[in-house]
Amino acid sequence: MQSKPHLLATFLLTCAALALGRVDSVQAADKADVNGTWTWSVPGRNGGEARTTTLKLKADGDKLTGTVSAPGRQGAAARETTIEDGKIKGEDVSFTVTREFGGNKMVQKYSGKLSGDSIKGKMEFDRNGEAQSRDWEAKRGSEKKEEKKEDK
Repeated sequence: MQSKPHLLATFLLTCAALALGRVDSVQAADKADVNGTWTWSVPGRNGGEARTTTLKLKADGDKLTGTVSAPGRQGAAARETTIEDGKIKGEDVSFTVTREFGGNKMVQKYSGKLSGDSIKGKMEFDRNGEAQSRDWEAKRGSEKKEEKKEDK
């Protein structure tokens, strides 16, 4: 039979090993894959045709870079805008988009939660001095899924 100090040491080492294993799994969860092209549709005004927004994201550590491209009103060409202040922490994604229309700046703050090939969240902005928000849900494009298959 082992002595009590030896049993205590074995117990403490086992607990430490389990704790380290937990830290590794948490760190793995922190590395959610947000890279790729994402799209979502926004209903048109007054029942008009829906407009599709395209978001291209690339993570480097906890920094997020990319662009947002949305079609102009009344069939105008799409405008691509670089995202600012992009961050990813675990499954949480956030970034800001600043656009200019007729000399007026519009800042949209996006936040969302990544889950597989979906990001679901809120977009906040001011309109006429009044804070507003909209829900958004983007789906990852198929090219990222194809890249995953090729990597295997």
